[in-house]
Amino acid sequence: MQIPTFPECDHDLVKALIHHSDYVLLDRLQRSPADGRYFTALFCRYNSVVHSLIRHFARSPVQTDYLFALTWRHILNELDGIDLSPYSIGSADTADLENDTTADFSLQGWLINLTAAHINQVKVPEVESIHYVLSEAPPPLWCYTQRALDRLLPRQRLIVLMAQTFGWSDTRISAYLQAEGESLSAQAVRSELEIGYQALERSIPADIRTIYLGHPLIAAASPSEAGLMTFEVDEADLQPAGSRPVRIQPANA
Repeated sequence: MQIPTFPECDHDLVKALIHHSDYVLLDRLQRSPADGRYFTALFCRYNSVVHSLIRHFARSPVQTDYLFALTWRHILNELDGIDLSPYSIGSADTADLENDTTADFSLQGWLINLTAAHINQVKVPEVESIHYVLSEAPPPLWCYTQRALDRLLPRQRLIVLMAQTFGWSDTRISAYLQAEGESLSAQAVRSELEIGYQALERSIPADIRTIYLGHPLIAAASPSEAGLMTFEVDEADLQPAGSRPVRIQPANA
């Protein structure tokens, strides 16, 4: 299995960071949580290391891709908690970034250990239950979209996921919600879906939209310009507040 290539690594916003040390990229990531380019730059630097570890563990390419995405989501969450103070010499904001004095700080060993621990703990679903497609949602885009999904109102999130993950029509979503005690017409579902898309895009960092969706960095995208990807979620994520556990049927049921 070949290590995949990622076109985002050649994007101008990412290439502009290529000479910065791991310390500077991580410092900027922690200081600027609304920006996604620093995580993307670290992903481009180390994706081959992480993928090399994972491909020897998963039983199929589909599981490898999904575990790869799950691992990078775990990495993103853990990066926020790394204490940089023992390595700090001055500030990354004032250091000479082309020749910064913290170049000896490296994430490679930490990433290898974290990845090894994660792949031994996570339970990878069977192939038929995985909806994730690496080419449609590279890990940085997928990770920040997942975070944006978490910020949606529960019912909006459920509707967006049913429409995007399972390809359900407005009518089918309406029928499902009515069976669960939510009185919402198909027209109301469409209205709420459009509102959910807008809220979702606003929550995705602007530079991530620029890198992956081609949106101008200074402008928010309109709903019609959405470059939405396939979502992989657990059944537990598909529950509006106070509802019974969701029982999703196959899309062709």
